[in-house]
Amino acid sequence: MEISAGGRLEVRITAADVGKRVSVRRRCEPGVTEEKFTDTVGVLTSWNDGVLLITRKSGESVRIPESSLVAGKVVPAAPARRRGPAASYEELARVASRAWRPVESERLGEWELRAAAGFTRRANSVLPLGDPGIPLDEALDVVRRWYGDRGLPAYVQTATGAEGTQELLCAELERRGWVREVTAELWVGALAPVADRVAAEKVVLSREADEAWLSRYQRKGVSEVALRVLGSGPSVWFASVPGADGPAAIGRCVVDGRWASFAAVEVDPALRRQGLATTVMAALAGRALEEGASAAWLQVEEENAGARALYAGMGFGAHHAYHHYREPAAPGDGR
Repeated sequence: MEISAGGRLEVRITAADVGKRVSVRRRCEPGVTEEKFTDTVGVLTSWNDGVLLITRKSGESVRIPESSLVAGKVVPAAPARRRGPAASYEELARVASRAWRPVESERLGEWELRAAAGFTRRANSVLPLGDPGIPLDEALDVVRRWYGDRGLPAYVQTATGAEGTQELLCAELERRGWVREVTAELWVGALAPVADRVAAEKVVLSREADEAWLSRYQRKGVSEVALRVLGSGPSVWFASVPGADGPAAIGRCVVDGRWASFAAVEVDPALRRQGLATTVMAALAGRALEEGASAAWLQVEEENAGARALYAGMGFGAHHAYHHYREPAAPGDGR
């Protein structure tokens, strides 16, 4: 916190600092907690009518009455990274988009509208990497019409927690009634340590997802559209560990320059905790190294404790969080 020459805490932020990362201390409400003060760090997304809105790294929005402020200051936009390959949010967002392509897309300024007959939110949401070229309300009207014409709900994918992410857009969407349905994190790590892990089982690599691979994939009844999304990307590899009744484990990797992505790492429930997920990832990582990749990324949902523990043990760490906001329900539509 900022301390004056006289040793007192001071509030050194104003409404002009909206959009910057700040740290504030405020008085707690009597009876709510035993602590007298609480600290909040995040992006100042608005300061209106005596209330500050601060968006934390996780995407959580905190409302703080101006009257409760004790101290506040602007802090660097992003903390120094302690591990994992250096990368900007925009670089990772573009790489992630290329690894999971929609069947149909259209530009709206610097936004990309993506659709794939409803197969996954990632392939059926707007990726807003910049200015749509028109006022936000007009842009959201275009988005809703575009997805409505395809019989799909409108989603906007946003990110928080890293330099260049979209805390301000999150706040604007929430103010307009858009509902956050899914939050996950994108993790990064070095590729070589993943490949160095000993593969205890035979792993078969293929350029296509065959029927055996799809039988282990968690999304059943995969359509032709889904197969096109699964097979999209600069250099796509599918891995499977043969088992008695179909694959014991599967995985998917996309190599794109220095990056390799891991997805669809799934294991027969009866064979979990035997190192099969690690085996699949090691084999895919080895192939990605041969193609010149050196860094890796993957996406993991907040509640998937098992996957988070596995990836942390392999040297991965969170880079940023991402969220999918769904359009507000229209009156009478039952949603």
